[in-house]
Formats: sequence, C-alpha cells, structure tokens
Amino acid sequence: MTRVRTTRLLPQAYRPLFAHADFRRLLPALAASDLGDGMSVVAVAWLAIEIAPPGQSGMLLGAALAAYALPGAAGALLFGRWLRRLPAGRLLAADSRIRAVLLGCVPLAWAAGVLHPVLYVALLAGSSVLHAWGNAGRYSLLAQILPPDQRLAANALVSSSVSASIVVGPALAGFLAAVISPAWLIGLDALSFAVLAAQVGRLRDASDGRGKGDGETAAAAPVDADRSAAGLRLLRKQPELLGVLALTWFFNFLYGPAEVALPLHVTDDLHAGAGLLGLYWTLFGAGAVLGGLAAGALRRFPLWPVTLGIVAGWGLALVPFGLGAPAAVTLACFTLGGLIYGPFTALSYTLFQERTPAAALTTVLAARSAALLTAGPVGTALGGPLIALLGPRQVLAASGLATVALAVIGAAIRVRGLRRVGTRPPLRRPA
Repeated sequence: MTRVRTTRLLPQAYRPLFAHADFRRLLPALAASDLGDGMSVVAVAWLAIEIAPPGQSGMLLGAALAAYALPGAAGALLFGRWLRRLPAGRLLAADSRIRAVLLGCVPLAWAAGVLHPVLYVALLAGSSVLHAWGNAGRYSLLAQILPPDQRLAANALVSSSVSASIVVGPALAGFLAAVISPAWLIGLDALSFAVLAAQVGRLRDASDGRGKGDGETAAAAPVDADRSAAGLRLLRKQPELLGVLALTWFFNFLYGPAEVALPLHVTDDLHAGAGLLGLYWTLFGAGAVLGGLAAGALRRFPLWPVTLGIVAGWGLALVPFGLGAPAAVTLACFTLGGLIYGPFTALSYTLFQERTPAAALTTVLAARSAALLTAGPVGTALGGPLIALLGPRQVLAASGLATVALAVIGAAIRVRGLRRVGTRPPLRRPA
C-alpha cells in the first residue's frame, strides 16, 4: 500500500516502471553506485595528494585520475571480441565485482600502511578496465527487463541518477573527508558496487539474457575494433562530422589538465581542504544539470555556432583562476562553466544524428565513442607534468585560453568550409 501511494507521487511517465520487480531492485543499487562514484571524484584526487612523495603530488594525481578512466577505454576496444556477446547482466555484474574487489583493496592497503603510489595507481587501473562494458550492460539490461514503450523513461531516470551524483557525491565526500580518510570513501564506493553486483545476481533474466539475442546485446555494447573501423571509413566521407569529432576530442582533451589542476589549486594556492574541492564539483554539477535541461531551448538556434560558443564559454570560465581571483569568484565561474558546458553533449550528438544516414548511425556513433574514449584520460595524464612545470593556477588558465583558441580555430574552419561549398542552410535542431 505504501509503495502504491509513493508511486502516485511520481510523474505519470515513470509510474509503470515500478510495476516491474526487477527494475525496483536494480534502481536503488544503480543509484548507490552512482553516488559512490560521485564521492570518488574527490576521494581519488585527495588520497593521491595525501600519499604522494614530496614534490610529486601533481604527477601522482594525474596518474591516479588517468588510471581511474583510461583502462576502461582500452578495455572497450581490446575485449570486444570476447565480451560483446555476453548477456548484459553478466557484463554489469563482472564490472561491479572487479570494482568492488580492487577498490576495496585501497582502504585495506591504506590501513595496513602499504598503499604505495604504484600500488594505488595499479588498483585504480584494474578497477576500471571493464567499466565501459559495465556501463553498456547497465543500459542493455534495462532494455531486457522493460517493454519498449517504457525504456525511454527508464533511461531518463537512470541518467538523472548519474547527474544527481555529480551534485551530491562531491559535497558528501568533502564533508566526510574532514572526519575520515579519503581511503575509506573509496571503500564506500567499493561497497556500493558490491551491492550492485548482488542485486544484478538476483534479477531473473540477468544471467541468461532471456528474451534478447546476442545481436541486440552486442548492439548496445561498447565499440569493438571492427565496428570502429567501419565507422571511421564512413566518417571520412563526412568532413563536417569529422570536424565535430575533432572539436569534441580536443575539447575533452583540454579539460583533462584542468581536472588535475583544480585539487592542487585548492591545496597549494588556496590552502584549503577537501570540503572546498567538493564544493567546486558540486556547483559545477548543479550548473551542468541545469544546462543540460536547458538544451532543448537551444533548438531554434544554429547548432554549430552554439556548440562553438559553449567551447569558448567554458574556456573563459577558467581564465579567472590564472588571474588570482578569490575563491568566491572562481566558485561562481565554475558554476557558470558547468551551466555553459551542460548542453554540449546533447548538441554534439544532435549534429551527428542530423548529418548521418539512419542506417549508418550506430556504426558512426561507435567510431565516435572509440575516438573520444582516449581524449579526457590523455589530457588528465598530461596534467601532472604541466603542473610540475607551471603550477596549478597557471595550468587552469592555460587550459581555458587553449579552449578559447580551439573555439576560434573551429569557427574559422567552419566559415572557410561554408564558403567552399556555398551558402548551406544552418543546421538546426528539429522543432
């Protein structure tokens, strides 16, 4: 009876989802793992700073953040031959178990006094090696346990959980880091994945993928080498889409050093603690959520100029860091940066959707994913050496100025291309 009353409080589109027992079991576990990852945004960086040898915090921080993401990109490409035909539940459970075990070793090693920086990076790298497959398994599993007319609502609800974790997780981590070591926060992340693995194991259709053939599971899985190659061949015939892909790659790449520099800016320049770092990410996440929701309002504007404006706007939001602005000002800039950045992903996908034939869209998007998987981690890995050379405040400003330059170069190339092909109508989001 209580569940019926609670369901009535939800919007109409979401009420039918909770008639499915499997979905009711899965959603809280997914939300818990999202929250755990949101806390790790702060915890992974803060622990790296704590255990780094003197003078090497920037190098270790860059290596730790890259290790938390880059192996997932490699795993998406290297293991496609063996994993793409596994049922979605097995993919999600395998990733959750690996993350639970290896992330769980971090607080144990820290408590035993043996958490060497090399061991820390290795544990983070191992924990992320199947994460792209686990993420694909998450959305494929939703498609298995729900009828087609309810999948859009389920995807929206699960995606909202990810966005909410960006807001709540860093703030919670910043608060808890004043009481317990960030190593234990990573342990909480590990526990959340253990809960998720257990819940996936309880689902009736999780282990055998009943009701869906291998082809559908594979279609929702991460990219493999064959699919990426086919997509890249199609992209070569679409110069405009190659331009979008290049813009997005460099945008994500230039974001990487800023992600490394921000924690060290908080500790070295502002002499503050994990609470302030959590506040930066919380405000950024809140801005990004609002910006993402506002993406639909941009449909009447040409998408290329709007996309380039987002790139330039994010870059300008980082420049005040290099000018020595006080924390209150840079917090406001980071919030504004999140608001500006929020619509970028949706608009980027729209550009691809509107310029790609429907029959080739999945293949082209697979190639897009394969290329972009490397951008952020490579930029993050570069952040450590840059900070050692320039300092965190200067790296934040340099990342912003380089991003503004990227937008200017992209605009120049776009104008030149339009002049070459004639006056093509501006690309707009469908009404």
